[in-house]
Amino acid sequence: MTLVRAKKHLGQHFLTDKNIATKIVDSLHPENRYQQVLEVGPGMGILSDVLLERTDVYEVSLIDIDTESYEFLQKKYPKLGSKLINADFLELDFAVRFTGPMAIIGNFPYNISSQILFKVLDNRQQVVEVVGMFQKEVAERCAAKAGSKEYGILSVFLQAYYKVEYLFTVKAGVFNPPPKVLSAVIRLTRNEVAQLDCDEKLFWQVVKAGFNQRRKTLRNALSSLINKEKMGEEPLLELRAERLTVADFVKITQLISASRS
Repeated sequence: MTLVRAKKHLGQHFLTDKNIATKIVDSLHPENRYQQVLEVGPGMGILSDVLLERTDVYEVSLIDIDTESYEFLQKKYPKLGSKLINADFLELDFAVRFTGPMAIIGNFPYNISSQILFKVLDNRQQVVEVVGMFQKEVAERCAAKAGSKEYGILSVFLQAYYKVEYLFTVKAGVFNPPPKVLSAVIRLTRNEVAQLDCDEKLFWQVVKAGFNQRRKTLRNALSSLINKEKMGEEPLLELRAERLTVADFVKITQLISASRS
């Protein structure tokens, strides 16, 4: 079979190390009561090979926007049929393709990694687990704790709904072509929070506003959202966004809602 050419505009760096692929698949937790697993950006199928060895555990689907990869995988896995999808993951309608809980796995294209994570958040009621390879810097940001310089919007949004674990670092030499950065694998496991104890739309506004002016205290960064007189001397407003936990942001959101009533 003719090999697939890695395309720079798609952010493709094909994993070549079967041991790393196995370690990634081993990081899935099927005991979280799902069978459906969607692999994003399978390329030439090194992760897929491991997944498809475990069809007694998983019902595997693959999605790739790259037509060349899709055609390669059609020949490699002729039995997959409609479970091999030639489409843009970011445009995928989960409700049409999948029923019930599912996991997502992949060596994700680094140029759209944040968009992939926001797509996961949009489908958080269905996606109970994610195991994926990201640029190390992005992985660290996802898992960062309040007070660290890496902590930001993505950290808060993900940690509001998922337990985020930084699993292991991956060197550039196990990819073709090798990226110019280190990579890392993280795992997201859906928590028990069906819905935040606040206005979720307002919560997202508060988090974004706080970090968009992260050098300012929240009292100033949130000036367009809060009634300063009604909010009083709330001590959380004297902190910068990077100091607040998810629970703190929920509390701020509750206070803003109460001040508007």
